[in-house]
Amino acid sequence: MPIVTFTSDFGTSDHYVAAVKASLLSAKPDLNLVDISHDITPFDIAHMAYTMRSVYQKFPPGSIHLIATNGNGTGPDVLLISEINGHFFVAPDNGVISLLSEKPLAAVYQWTDETPSNFLGIKAAALAIKLANGENPDQLGELTTTYTQLMLRQPKATRKEISGHVIRVDQYGNLITNIKKQDFDILSRDRKYNLHFGREQSSNIHHSINQVEPGEAFFVFNQEGLLMIGINQGQASQLLGLNFDSPVYIQFQE
Repeated sequence: MPIVTFTSDFGTSDHYVAAVKASLLSAKPDLNLVDISHDITPFDIAHMAYTMRSVYQKFPPGSIHLIATNGNGTGPDVLLISEINGHFFVAPDNGVISLLSEKPLAAVYQWTDETPSNFLGIKAAALAIKLANGENPDQLGELTTTYTQLMLRQPKATRKEISGHVIRVDQYGNLITNIKKQDFDILSRDRKYNLHFGREQSSNIHHSINQVEPGEAFFVFNQEGLLMIGINQGQASQLLGLNFDSPVYIQFQE
């Protein structure tokens, strides 16, 4: 039986998560259901996409990933279904599904219910159950190319510089950038460099956070191979005055 993961911006102080889980488990009591996060910042598509990109491929191929937000109740309910890298997704048509892959999606199917609701999560759960029961995406919706599409902000790399941006501030205040380790490893080979962030700079990237004392800044590549700037046991975003979309760049010396 495939795994079904559940990610939402519902939070945990209300009954919304439980309502969707009740719908899933009532339809399939033996469902292998895994929560990823329900603390996505409300309506923050970048946060939701980053969370999913960071973890979904760690699940077995064939897993089904349910991404839920509340419907706005002003028009037909629309959900998208797609297969990405051997994984299935059910998501709202808010652009999040287009941010899950750096490559164009091969096929996206649109499911539409003309009766709008204030809680689209229950309808998304029903589609996830159908996928878990072996139905294919093309059996559940109409092939579409008119869904909401957004673009990932890509770093720029030249021989002299890698320029990127902060794409996520995590709950520890760490600044996660879109600067990739593979680009840095190629360009930094046998060369000195300076990392610039806000008004600060550093000439050292660490292998581990534990290399610095509490209160000191660290610069590491995280498990996703992305440069992360933080302060050991401190809030880098507040102390450095940087946030989502702040520029970060690395200059290389000849």
